[in-house]
Amino acid sequence: MMKITTILGARPQFVKASMVSRQLQMHGIPEIIIHTGQHFEDNMSDIFFREMGVPQPAYNLGIHGLTHGAMTGRMIEEIEKVLIAEKPGMVMVYGDTNSTLAGALAAVKMHIPVAHVEAGLRSFNMAMPEEINRILTDRISSLLFCPTDQAVENLQKEGFANMPTQIVKNGDVMQDAAIYFSNIAPRHSQVIENLGLTGKPFILCTVHRQENTDDPARLSAIIDALNTLHREIPVVLPLHPRTRNFVRDRKLTLNMNVIEPVGYLDMIELLKHSRLVVTDSGGLQKEAFFFGKHCLTARDETEWIELVDHGFNRLVGASRDLILSAAHEFLAKSSDFNINLYGNGNASAAIAETLYRQL
Repeated sequence: MMKITTILGARPQFVKASMVSRQLQMHGIPEIIIHTGQHFEDNMSDIFFREMGVPQPAYNLGIHGLTHGAMTGRMIEEIEKVLIAEKPGMVMVYGDTNSTLAGALAAVKMHIPVAHVEAGLRSFNMAMPEEINRILTDRISSLLFCPTDQAVENLQKEGFANMPTQIVKNGDVMQDAAIYFSNIAPRHSQVIENLGLTGKPFILCTVHRQENTDDPARLSAIIDALNTLHREIPVVLPLHPRTRNFVRDRKLTLNMNVIEPVGYLDMIELLKHSRLVVTDSGGLQKEAFFFGKHCLTARDETEWIELVDHGFNRLVGASRDLILSAAHEFLAKSSDFNINLYGNGNASAAIAETLYRQL
């Protein structure tokens, strides 16, 4: 059987790969992992391989800290060298990062089929680098694994049914991970105890999107809202390295519980014990839903529109007033999260079975 080369580079991709790689092994599919190095701090990359049993990367390209163009170009160059040496039957990429696009471009120019996990997602905001990455990656992929009906519909509207591609609705591999690791996390994580939050309500927050960190007005408004909320209920902010740099450079004050970025198991425990999530992350919006938490999304649009439609998520942009009013509403609200929006936890198995038939 021909092998697969998997391209990973950013934190959410490690979580997704943890589930799919396990299924590939069960199906006897050889996998070579390339870590581009896009996330390079220990608690943003290596910890996921240790915690989740993802096979250690055969290659670590160490490419990070560059502009979008320079980073993507360097990645294409170095990934191409690995593909020449390894000669895989397929390249698999995840999500919407520079690593995703670079891996897909390097492969397709060598006439190697590309499988895109989390295909078909659209924010319809071309100012987002991630939107450009996901659109281009979908267009040059041969196998499109879609997490939702909406993702499939997006591709159909763009004419993919008339292209030489295979569209598969497989569900969301992030839900696989949430289910699997939810039972493991309490045995390995002491983050709640270490933060002194046992039995206490708190808001979990993350801020890292370029549209927020690179815009002084947006970042200042979000932080102002979080500082205000923290006076009423503790706000826990695992601080992304990029955000930390912008906060420091702009001399903004963080009057909340600021902690270092955490591993996935710690994040699961924080999610499970939180009262509310405030984030500009794509993945954390879904994870909040998986654990029955309302979420405020500090963006002007979301790829996960079904969460908004069902009242689990609220788009608040970077408006201080919207964040505060929606937070107060959601903190007092209870909802029934028992609805199947993202499959039944077998998305990774569906991916592996499809790939097994292809190789």
